[in-house]
Amino acid sequence: MPVVEEDVPGRAERDFGALDKVRVVEALARVLPVGALMYEAEDLRPYECDGLSAYRALPLAVALPTTEEQVVAVLQTCFELGVPVVARGAGTGLSGGALPHAQGVLLSLARFNRILHLDPHARTAVVQPGVRNLAISEAAAPHGLYYAPDPSSQIACTIGGNVAENSGGVHCLKYGLTVHNLLRVRGVTIEGDIVEFGSHALDAPGYDLLALVTGSEGMLAVITEATVKLTPRPQFAQCVLAAFDDVVRAGEAVARIIGAGIIPAGLEMMDQPATAAVEEFVHAGYPLDAKAILLCESDGTPEEVEEEIGRVRAVLAGSGATGIRVSRDEAERLKFWAGRKAAFPAAGRLSPDYYCMDGTIPRKRLGEMLAAIQDMETRHGLRCINVFHAGDGNLHPLILFDANLPGELERAEAFGAEILELSVALGGTITGEHGVGIEKIDQMCSQFGAAERTQFFRVKEAFDPAGLLNPGKAIPTLHRCAEYGRMVVHAGQPSHPDLPRF
Repeated sequence: MPVVEEDVPGRAERDFGALDKVRVVEALARVLPVGALMYEAEDLRPYECDGLSAYRALPLAVALPTTEEQVVAVLQTCFELGVPVVARGAGTGLSGGALPHAQGVLLSLARFNRILHLDPHARTAVVQPGVRNLAISEAAAPHGLYYAPDPSSQIACTIGGNVAENSGGVHCLKYGLTVHNLLRVRGVTIEGDIVEFGSHALDAPGYDLLALVTGSEGMLAVITEATVKLTPRPQFAQCVLAAFDDVVRAGEAVARIIGAGIIPAGLEMMDQPATAAVEEFVHAGYPLDAKAILLCESDGTPEEVEEEIGRVRAVLAGSGATGIRVSRDEAERLKFWAGRKAAFPAAGRLSPDYYCMDGTIPRKRLGEMLAAIQDMETRHGLRCINVFHAGDGNLHPLILFDANLPGELERAEAFGAEILELSVALGGTITGEHGVGIEKIDQMCSQFGAAERTQFFRVKEAFDPAGLLNPGKAIPTLHRCAEYGRMVVHAGQPSHPDLPRF
């Protein structure tokens, strides 16, 4: 008899009731040192949201342990009391994955900020989860090494959050996501058991549980340590900036570059509104008359870079580029990339709020998606600027809105939902690197059927049978999907003919 979602423990949205805050705080105070526990409202306020600030909640308390033993004690205490726990790193996430539970404890790993061991011969580093992404590369630089995944927030985001979301970055096309640059993760289950996934070797026996825990959004275990791979710094790098007078042609150029067998170190795309916003902010030298620009980087030996840049230029010229520039020196290369990495803060200068999507589609359909987004702007009455990890089809449309104006947040959410559902219809997925969190949980109903969600719940149950780690995130219940289906049909959605109807 097939298993249905109703049969799976933890399948429903749990009601934790009105937990006794005093009892929870007193119990945690017994296992944490002075200064490692906060529970007054004004102290909790900085933790009420992550980078996706549209959604907010105050936890019962915030725990700030400094040792693994304290993490174990906090989790055992919460397990015994039936208290939800949400782990948090730097709070730079963009899907609401670290949004606190109103009846739970927020477990901050910010004080786990030490690089424990760096081995230049093995090209590995053992780090705590609160170590900043960029700090690993800074520590490895004297050895001619660096940590390859480079999210735009790398100056602030931490490795624990990178593992939880399987973060990428502008160079993930050639060097991979977090999961491809990770050897081992150590963590603690909700019951306080210490577990390890992977090993210091290139492979580990048994099931690949390291890949399972990477991207699990804090739902399976709390990370306390990670062993990451370090990559030799390339001898040389150059970046090509190509301008296009049509966004569809720019999207087609991306597919042609990959189709030519070229795997650049990075291949990014920005539309005209994005380049205008960035140029005013960082003065990267972008052409403001272009409808779209591509940034394509090659790295390696000088000879390898020269050969690849020549091939890239030929493809771009054949794809209708109206202008092609190659960085003349390292300063100009870094300036080109500074503009791309400043796209999110630049959007903040244009609008009080923005809503960042993270769908991924086949590269050959980038132009089609951009044209569809332009139509959505008109229908939803909101502006959208677009920056893409174009090489792997990962979209980052930034929907601009003002949460202070009635109805604008709801329109932004509807706009974002349509982008994500179109991503699925075009053969893609709802998230490439930001995770599901609470932001995309409804669109999980479009991506996966009830049988698949049932198996997700079974994995969750194997690690966390009480459902206390980051509850209500990432995996929608059958009831939620049914409600979402009724809402979509009632609203006359989906409007795109390729989208499935519920």
